[in-house]
Amino acid sequence: MILDAFTLDGKVALVTGGGRGLGLGFSTALAQAGADVVILDRSGSPEAVEAVEALGRRAWSVQADLLAATPEQVQDLVTQVAGEAGRLDIVVNNAGIIRREPAIDFTRANWDEVIDLNLSKVFYLSQAAARVMIDQAGGLDAVRAAGESGGGRERSIGKIINIASMLSYQGGKIVPSYTASKSGVAGLTRALASEWAPLGINVNAIAPGYFATDNTAQLRANPERSAEILGRIPAGRWGRPTDLQGVAVFLATAASDYVDGTTIPVDGGWLTR
Repeated sequence: MILDAFTLDGKVALVTGGGRGLGLGFSTALAQAGADVVILDRSGSPEAVEAVEALGRRAWSVQADLLAATPEQVQDLVTQVAGEAGRLDIVVNNAGIIRREPAIDFTRANWDEVIDLNLSKVFYLSQAAARVMIDQAGGLDAVRAAGESGGGRERSIGKIINIASMLSYQGGKIVPSYTASKSGVAGLTRALASEWAPLGINVNAIAPGYFATDNTAQLRANPERSAEILGRIPAGRWGRPTDLQGVAVFLATAASDYVDGTTIPVDGGWLTR
């Protein structure tokens, strides 16, 4: 049955920034599909843990500041998460920040911090997760052999879902580091998929349009800018976290085992205009 391909029973997912906003939407969607969820958040996420547990799934809260972490600390963190949860099958690289300032005045801190969290940490966390997924599948030699044994690999050994943006496609205004980072996420998604698809690790991305989150609060508070944005969205409204849940479950499950390196816009039609 096709719906069997959309279940996550027995899987463990790690969602960065998974305690609020879009991240909480991802956490609860994966739990509804059957996954246990590790919620990595800078400030802790007891309410998110309760929300996942209310769905009958196990949940863990890991308090960590990815922006302050070194690549080695990211690797240790992912290894620790997999050890505590028993395994790691899915990663959603959702944590991110945005800084608004005209490019001519843009500060080094506003550039470096956004690029580090939104792009560099996405790479390091994906790299650490891929190592865990490969070890779970018997090690690199075994994984390579399985992929080369006539006809390619039939089943995925892990799913990595990056969060891109409309600014992965467009330039935007007064957000140069955010635009650069999210354009980089789309490129990194393709690069990792090219290397890891033969190993059975699917790497894909979701590009949310204009959603009602903390990152867009400043835009929504500006009546003229808000009206301008809504006027371009054929669906006629701001997105909600629930609008991303279906595509997240698709990319996390066996239903997407032959989908690699793609970025899926969820934008109410924004890119059609």
